[in-house]
Amino acid sequence: MKTIKVRYFAAFREAAGIETETVNSAGDTPSELFAECSSRHAGLQSFSAALVAINDEMADWDSALADGDEV
Repeated sequence: MKTIKVRYFAAFREAAGIETETVNSAGDTPSELFAECSSRHAGLQSFSAALVAINDEMADWDSALADGDEV
């Protein structure tokens, strides 16, 4: 398990109803992390057109996540 800080922006922030949360995740990539977050926040539906950043640097949805990352 990794501890990841998740920051939501724009429509994702509105859908989740929060700006940030700390997640204990088994996900190895942002796409797996997003699936976990979607299971907790019903309003999060699709990330196909969204961008993702890891530690304030733009990344691919299949990039590797490490313990302590901010996504």
